[in-house]
Amino acid sequence: MRARLGLVAALAAVLASSTAMVPSAAYAGEDRDALQRRLDDVVPAGAIGALAEVRTDRGVWRGTSGVAEIGTSREVPVRGSFRAGSVMKSFLATVVLQLVGEGRLRLDDSIERWLPGVVPGGDRITLRQLLAHTSGLYDVVRTLPLPPDPRFVENRWHTWSATDLIERGLAQPPTHAPGAAFSYTSTGYLLLGQVVEEVTGATYAAEIERRIIGPLHLRHTMLPGTSPWIPRPHPHGYAQVEGAAELVDVTEMNPSLFGAAGEIVSSAGDLNRFFAALLGGRLLPARLLAEMKTPGIPGETYGLGLRWEDTSCGVPVYGHDGDAVAYQTWSFVTADGRRQATLAVTRSYEGDADDAAAEFIDQALCG
Repeated sequence: MRARLGLVAALAAVLASSTAMVPSAAYAGEDRDALQRRLDDVVPAGAIGALAEVRTDRGVWRGTSGVAEIGTSREVPVRGSFRAGSVMKSFLATVVLQLVGEGRLRLDDSIERWLPGVVPGGDRITLRQLLAHTSGLYDVVRTLPLPPDPRFVENRWHTWSATDLIERGLAQPPTHAPGAAFSYTSTGYLLLGQVVEEVTGATYAAEIERRIIGPLHLRHTMLPGTSPWIPRPHPHGYAQVEGAAELVDVTEMNPSLFGAAGEIVSSAGDLNRFFAALLGGRLLPARLLAEMKTPGIPGETYGLGLRWEDTSCGVPVYGHDGDAVAYQTWSFVTADGRRQATLAVTRSYEGDADDAAAEFIDQALCG
């Protein structure tokens, strides 16, 4: 069922007053205007609100478009927090690779070695395959009651354990033999979270905080566990639910549904800082960063917790995207770490913002 017919039209009247731009003096007006135009294109394509931060050698540009909350003209907070979903996979993969660098893990260790008896056929599935989405394990996300299923709203406060989620994924048959193909699956990252805990004796959240969030001073990044709140300021997120006449505000929800595969809350500035540090060699030695940038399957554009894209200017960019029900995020950086762009949107369900988002990221990273 379509939720809130004509939502984009209803928002159009407030867009002009709800567009904000925080320029840097180093950015020429022409560059700022081009970025803002691209950002403004994202909202009618399928978003209620959007915020972005771009960092280059010309300075920092921050902008917003749309509204922070339906029924208001409140601007999207330019430094707002949001659920970044699967962007977290790059954080967790970085921790796993740091443990490899310390000699505490090997990429070709089997999952059976670290979690004996948990995964059927786990002696044939390696940590490398879990990181690269080539394990063949069924994606647990496909088994969950997500929008537009009304059970999502009914269960939005439910606490999911990693065991619950992993068992749901493993109850389904594998999609292919280990290493035979690329098949995106959050089940593998839930398992990797448990491996980190087995190796270190600490939670995966504590390790990410100790190894990445703290050292990089990511003050707006957190792994909330079961806490349903997003720190203010933040845009509201909505879900399209069968039987509901309007979009349902699901800003507050129990993020254990995502667990180690995507519970993270962050900001555009923090994600830019993280990916710049990662690609700049501050988090991993060169040989392991090279592993991260190597496709798990020849011809694919996904390595070990890291995606890459070609841009219109011929410069490859690395990063990750994320979908956390109501929020979508794209965060990418050039290989030399000198240009970063992060975009976060709240979905309107009146279209698909993916193409407009890709055009924004391309504009930001090519200039």
